[in-house]
Amino acid sequence: MTAPETERTSVPEAEELRERALASLTTARARTTLLTSCVEDPDLTAQHSPLMSPLVWDLAHIGNQEEQWLLRAVGGREAMRPEIDGLYDAFEHPRAERPSLPLLPPAEARGYAAEVRGRVVDLLTAADFHGSRLTEAGFAFGMIAQHEQQHDETMLITHQLRTGPPALTAPDPEPVPLFPGPAEVLVPGGPFTMGTSTEPWALDNERPAHPVDVAPFWIDTTPVTNAAYQAFIDDGGYETERWWTPEGWAHVRQHSLTAPLFWRRDGGQWLRRRFGVTEAVPADEPVLHVCWYEADAYARWAGRRLPTEAEWEKAARHDPVSGRSTRYPWGDADPGPEHANLGQRHLRPAPAGSYPAGASPLGVRQLIGDVWEWTSSDFQPYPGFRAFPYKEYSEVFFGPAYKVLRGGSFAVDPVACRGTFRNWDHPIRRQIFSGFRTARSEAL
Repeated sequence: MTAPETERTSVPEAEELRERALASLTTARARTTLLTSCVEDPDLTAQHSPLMSPLVWDLAHIGNQEEQWLLRAVGGREAMRPEIDGLYDAFEHPRAERPSLPLLPPAEARGYAAEVRGRVVDLLTAADFHGSRLTEAGFAFGMIAQHEQQHDETMLITHQLRTGPPALTAPDPEPVPLFPGPAEVLVPGGPFTMGTSTEPWALDNERPAHPVDVAPFWIDTTPVTNAAYQAFIDDGGYETERWWTPEGWAHVRQHSLTAPLFWRRDGGQWLRRRFGVTEAVPADEPVLHVCWYEADAYARWAGRRLPTEAEWEKAARHDPVSGRSTRYPWGDADPGPEHANLGQRHLRPAPAGSYPAGASPLGVRQLIGDVWEWTSSDFQPYPGFRAFPYKEYSEVFFGPAYKVLRGGSFAVDPVACRGTFRNWDHPIRRQIFSGFRTARSEAL
């Protein structure tokens, strides 16, 4: 439970928060540096897709947000570069327009971000984490670490969209035997606590904790694999209108979709491009780069459906023995490499059935990491929602235009991934690291 605003943080607590904040910021900056130093400057300034910003925009935006929230809002410092605030306002300039802006060139963007970080480290050494909701429990520092990691994931998507020779390498996940467990798990009906009011760095759309009553349902033990999705393709899934919503069918026809993004058929074999490398589609990996319409159509073809957001979270957090909602499927401990595929440790999902130590009490695997999982739910506020610290983080996106994804992917850092963490996107998006699992009602 976070302390009231009137209660001062003790010295040991403050030191622990300082260490956690510094470690989170340092990890994020190391990843940003990797993603922006592995290519030459022309690749940093180019726009590799109209869906994405130039990498150099993300780099300076990261520094600008850090300056605005930590140096100015928390530290009360004078603005370093007030003239660039508008250039790096994500709401003022759509991504397609950003290459035409007078952006900081790569060397200047790196220097600006580094200077901001140096001043933030000085600020952090004197922070006492009390006095306002923004500083309580180090929230603002955690928010900025999460923000940078979210942009690192965005930059990794840009690297996937980029053409040319590979610029990034990482070891593959450990191979695992074919998963021997049951294909689905029954989640008992009844109430559970959804969301959080106690996780100190949780963002506004995860709050507050509230009871939700969920009917019993079955959910896939692992995410849907490439092999399973190929069966949908081979059965004419993309040519059969009845599996698709009207909007989904119109999208498939308009854009001539025949397979997940980055897939192509070469004779009798499916190939895919992954960070500059062409490889055979691995049958045992969770399917990746599918939009909500594709996930929904597959589920209909399989005689199932996508889980609701509440069902997904109950499967991920509810312990039927204790009745508690835990932070993660495996309990309350922070994620370790034995629990989940996170943090760009690998550049692909792990095979289905991996990470038994990360399974939920009911045995559902890979709910955290590997692929973002589409749910059937629109992005909506929880009862009692309050925007904080600004409405543009969540509030402006609420409504039926966005579908919720849960669980994180291999591209998500642990600081930006929890059992309560909510992601959202348009149902047409495929460049994101998205997959899914299916569900069915118990009565069926």
